[in-house]
Amino acid sequence: MKIFIYILIVLALALIVFNITLLDFNNIFRGDSLVALIGIVASLCAVCILFIFKASKNIEEKTRH
Repeated sequence: MKIFIYILIVLALALIVFNITLLDFNNIFRGDSLVALIGIVASLCAVCILFIFKASKNIEEKTRH
């Protein structure tokens, strides 16, 4: 499960980098830049959720023993 979480985190970070390349800083809230901005925010949320899930699994392992 730990490896799967790390793979998902890496994929989310790769999506962030990809979406940053699609941004047009002159028109950030128009067209493809808006879609890229939404993708960046969604990927950041996914990374946060995965870190919370990883922390909860660590707590679960420590309280089980």
